Amino acid sequence: MKKSYTIEVDCANCAAKMEQVTKKVDGVKGAVINFIMQQLTVEFEENADITTVMAAVVKACKKVEPDCEIAC
Repeated sequence: MKKSYTIEVDCANCAAKMEQVTKKVDGVKGAVINFIMQQLTVEFEENADITTVMAAVVKACKKVEPDCEIAC
């Protein structure tokens, strides 16, 4: 299952780093951040709890860019 989320990130380099850490979160099969569109698309593993996975994604992304916002 894929879902898209609106993000707020100020720097393309930070967005790339956030994409990499998102891909490493348990339950995430794949992730893409479109910096221009300010959009995060996450592909979840089968039977993953989306709420739990997204909480981990937000936590991981905040370590890269503390000021980022992800509308979950």
